[in-house]
Amino acid sequence: MPEDSVTPSVSQPPSNTEAEDKSPWYAIRLFSNCQNKVDEFFKEHGVESFIPMQYRVYEDENGKPKRKLKPVVSNLIFVKKSLPQAEMMTLVAKGQFKMSVITKDRSSRDYYEIPAKQMMEFKAMCNPEIEMRKYLSAEQAKLKLGTPVLVCHGPLKGLTGRLVRQSHKYYLLKEVPGMGVMLKVSRWCCQPLEESK
Repeated sequence: MPEDSVTPSVSQPPSNTEAEDKSPWYAIRLFSNCQNKVDEFFKEHGVESFIPMQYRVYEDENGKPKRKLKPVVSNLIFVKKSLPQAEMMTLVAKGQFKMSVITKDRSSRDYYEIPAKQMMEFKAMCNPEIEMRKYLSAEQAKLKLGTPVLVCHGPLKGLTGRLVRQSHKYYLLKEVPGMGVMLKVSRWCCQPLEESK
C-alpha cells in the first residue's frame, strides 16, 4: 500500500466520550467495491462505522495536481459493536452487499472484537493529515519485528504499538484485523511495555 505524503498536522486527542466508550469494534471484509453504500447501510441502522482514508494526488483537467480523500483499501470497513453478535449477524445477512465479519480464527463463528482503546488509537493514527505514515496489509504487518512500546513524549504521547525499524527510521506500528498503520516516531520517546503472558 502506498506511503502517504501530506501536510503535517498534529492529531487531535480523543474526546472524553470517545475515550470512555468501551464498545469493541468489528472488521468487515467486503466482496465488492461498495464501501460508501455499506457505510450508509450501517449508519441507517444506527451502527457507527469507520473507513481509513488517505489523500491521493491526481491531475485535474488543467494538468494541475489536486488532492482527494480516498479509502486506503477498498474492501474493508470497521463497525462498532452496538448490537449483540446474533443481531449483528442478522444485520450483515440482511444487507444487499456481500460481506464477511472477520472471525477469531478460520474454525470459529465468533467475531474478532477489536478493543475500544486499540481502535481509538488506530483511528487517531489514520488521521489523513499526519505525514510520514505507511499503511500495511495484515500479512506485511505480521512480518514486522518490534518491541511493544508506549509513547511517552511528543504528539503521539499515550499511543501504544510496536516499535519497528524500516529504512533507518523508527515507526510506531498499530495492527487491527485486515491491516496495519505505521507512524514515524523517535525511539527516545518510547518506553518498552511488558508483554502480557
